[in-house]
Amino acid sequence: MPNPQKSGLSDNSIGAIAYLTPGPAFFFLAIRRYNKRPYVRFHSWQSIVFSAFVFLFGCALDLVLPLIKFLGFRALVGLWCLFCLIVFFLWLWCVVGALNGKRSKLPIIGDWADEQAYR
Repeated sequence: MPNPQKSGLSDNSIGAIAYLTPGPAFFFLAIRRYNKRPYVRFHSWQSIVFSAFVFLFGCALDLVLPLIKFLGFRALVGLWCLFCLIVFFLWLWCVVGALNGKRSKLPIIGDWADEQAYR
């Protein structure tokens, strides 16, 4: 007799979904069915903190870029685009890592998220 399969999403899929926006990450941390799984907790915490860092760094960049007008408009737009590309590729690296079952730790927040996963 074949083994019945578990219904629902795998931990890999849930980990990747946590990176879409902070909303699903908070949801997975609030729901008991998901918040007991260390893999899901790691990706949820890393997603929340990554989003917070991106938001705060983006706000700081918005404040600083107008102060350095001497670079010129094109250079300022280039810096902003570079920031957006770096954020996008870090986000993509985390999503693909989560889908493949890996804990892709971000440099500053990865270790903290790993600690939170086993609390």
